[in-house]
Amino acid sequence: MQPSMQVAGQVMRPELQASRPVPMQVSLAFVEQRVNVWLRFGKPARETVLNRWRRVAVFEPGAVCCRVKWIANDYGTALWQLTVLQAPKSFDGAQRIAGVLPGARILLRADGEQQVKAVLAVIDAMKRLGIDPCAVALTCWGAVGNCLAARQPLPEYTAEWHAAHIARGALQ
Repeated sequence: MQPSMQVAGQVMRPELQASRPVPMQVSLAFVEQRVNVWLRFGKPARETVLNRWRRVAVFEPGAVCCRVKWIANDYGTALWQLTVLQAPKSFDGAQRIAGVLPGARILLRADGEQQVKAVLAVIDAMKRLGIDPCAVALTCWGAVGNCLAARQPLPEYTAEWHAAHIARGALQ
């Protein structure tokens, strides 16, 4: 008997696993004063409420979203994490991430309160310009991540940068 893979309640035959993209499922949660895992941006194709604390957002292949995770214990904040994810178009290049099935391409990861707040400020600046963070050039997230790693000031995503990204997409 051939092995199979179960995704979203469906069993996939091995020969279809590599060829058929699977929607990305992002687990979200909220327990007051303890856990808050939420989407900062993203356009889920659908959301499923599992119970009063948990829900799952489902994204089509290629979609971009931002998940923020905050966890506390009796002594205060234990974890701050922000991850900008792209739903995989195929299983190639998808990374395994806790709470994300079957995985995702990590465009940006920020750890710690200072880094997370800095990235949230970049996202807020994009929104003030009227730019949807889901439509931002994917290279922008890499540039922000590189600046975080080098402890440099984060780049400003400008209307000109966005216009160039849109023009490049029109040429392809």
